[in-house]
Amino acid sequence: MAYASITGWGKYLPERVMKNSELEKMVDTSDDWIVTRTGIRERHIVGDDEATSTMAVAAGRKALEVAGLRPQDLDLIILATCSPDRIVPASAAYVQHAIGASKAAAFDAMAGCSGSLYALVTAYQFIASGAYKNVLVVGSESLTRAIDWTDRSTCVLFGDGAGAVVVQANEHSTDMLSFVLGNDGSGADLLYAPGPCGKRTNGITNGHYYLCMDGREVFRFAVNTLADAAKQVVDAAGLKISDIDLFIPHQANQRITQAAMKALHLSSEKVFVNLDRYGNLSAASAMVALCEAAEQGRLKEGDLVVLVAFGAGLSWAAMVLRWQPN
Repeated sequence: MAYASITGWGKYLPERVMKNSELEKMVDTSDDWIVTRTGIRERHIVGDDEATSTMAVAAGRKALEVAGLRPQDLDLIILATCSPDRIVPASAAYVQHAIGASKAAAFDAMAGCSGSLYALVTAYQFIASGAYKNVLVVGSESLTRAIDWTDRSTCVLFGDGAGAVVVQANEHSTDMLSFVLGNDGSGADLLYAPGPCGKRTNGITNGHYYLCMDGREVFRFAVNTLADAAKQVVDAAGLKISDIDLFIPHQANQRITQAAMKALHLSSEKVFVNLDRYGNLSAASAMVALCEAAEQGRLKEGDLVVLVAFGAGLSWAAMVLRWQPN
């Protein structure tokens, strides 16, 4: 079995920033209400000349640079997204061409906000099997293009951006110590976006590609799942919660994160949060947060980190990493 570790990381956020004060002029809401209920103060919005694939390319190039890897050295590109450029082909195909990874296979992974962790676990499995040596994993979203800006229950929550990591084979050790993946399809209709290839859209969305969410039920699911998945993956690694140096939860809602912190008996110093600046980046959330934690020095050599996410599906994913990028 081949070993693997993360050797590079990078992120991209669109230039346009939408503050809560701008949303106050669009829907019946206020900065105080948004901050109190979600913890979000601003979010980045994809530009007219940008797309999920272009943001993924920008983040991917930065990750390759940190890893000291050439695009032509890549064996595989996995792009996690809920907002692909097109239904067909995979947005990963555009990334592969734009980056110049001429030898790489490429496909999209769709598992809601858990998608980038699903993709990251998949990358480790390809390397562990001996099939590939160099894999680029990207989470990228332009989900605000599927948002109804007259619906305050969803439009205040989401933002756009991309994060990427390079996973490479090595001869020493694997930094992923354990993982947990799960899904409860009975909740599939609690968070979805009707699409042209699916069932006929309902009257509420009026035929548009707008994200639909039962916020109350998704919140209840998330509060229970975030802590449970973290406990499971830490147990699977043969560790205790107190052993973990940093928790990086899906950045969806500060109340969800706070509930999980309480259930896990975590102090705020051990939890990474960038929700206030970006909002919910869906499949890009975990990758952008991991990149920022590395850039800010929150991750040191040998640190144990837990990544945990939940999303449409209803899906969940978690992993324990021992940070050893060198």
